[in-house]
Amino acid sequence: MKKIRIGITHGDINGISYEVIIKSLLDSRMLDFCVPVVYGSPKVAAYHRKALNIDNFSFNHIKSADEANPKRANIINCVDENIRVELGKSTAEAGESSFLALEQAASDLAENKIDVLVTGPINKYNIQSEKFPYAGHTEFLEARFKSEGGVLMLMANEHFKIGVVTTHIPVSKVSEYITKDSILNKLKILNKSLLIDFGIRKPRIAVLGLNPHASDNGIIGDEEQKEIIPAIMAAKDENILAFGPYPADGFFGSSNFTRFDAILAMYHDQGLIPFKAMSTEGGVNFTAGLSIIRTSPAHGTAYDLAGKGEAHPDSLRKAIYMACDIYNNRELYKEISANPLKFHDVADLQ
Repeated sequence: MKKIRIGITHGDINGISYEVIIKSLLDSRMLDFCVPVVYGSPKVAAYHRKALNIDNFSFNHIKSADEANPKRANIINCVDENIRVELGKSTAEAGESSFLALEQAASDLAENKIDVLVTGPINKYNIQSEKFPYAGHTEFLEARFKSEGGVLMLMANEHFKIGVVTTHIPVSKVSEYITKDSILNKLKILNKSLLIDFGIRKPRIAVLGLNPHASDNGIIGDEEQKEIIPAIMAAKDENILAFGPYPADGFFGSSNFTRFDAILAMYHDQGLIPFKAMSTEGGVNFTAGLSIIRTSPAHGTAYDLAGKGEAHPDSLRKAIYMACDIYNNRELYKEISANPLKFHDVADLQ
């Protein structure tokens, strides 16, 4: 099997990104199935390695992804050599370095110099600039790779996969975005991703309500009757196995979620609070709906842990595994769906 060229962006240099990257790549078995290329700074990597007292690891310094050594963990410098690390602090310099690494990795991904992208956590405030006016990675990649049908933030752990209709918008505006068309579109993206990216033949999708108790038949709000239920019915008309709407509290409070291949929540915290509560250290964020493959650990910069050696690499490690699995699943889907047999009417065969 081909070794997958995996680009990893260093995220915020003052957080735990380098710690979890180094800890993940310390396991030499990673090199059995992928070629890691970190987009960041050899100087910053050395700083973190020293702060963490990690002596049994080093990066192979390269200038281009084309030079990557398949038997080493590689790193490309994307920032100014005089960059300053201030552990645990949000700085403009850290924000700029986050963007520069992401920009170069995205360019290499577009030019097929790497196969998949794993993004280290950024600070959504300090990365803001004229070049990055986005709420996060998801929105940046959606704009960069011109997704026609939109994208879906899909969180995955060992218990379930959950996508959200709305992502980084104020709670006060959520109901404005809960429409039949937006829900149906997310269901289409989710269903297609489960089929192609995760190899699930006939995925079953649970849809959550927006209001408490899924509105109790219109007593507490009417979004379920006006938007969510019609979207579910329309999805079924398109052979998508969507069910609901389910009250979010009871759904996660029981084992009901185990009956489905994925869940569609209406807004960010409705989906991510139960997800993170049940993820321990191994959650992964996947951007479904893109032509490219991007995953990331399901945690933030964790400034409070920076430089202490206490950060767990499980989430980043699983993000790497998932990116590679999705790449292989897409290649398999291309192979099995190429040159399909044409349907012939029985009369044509007589």
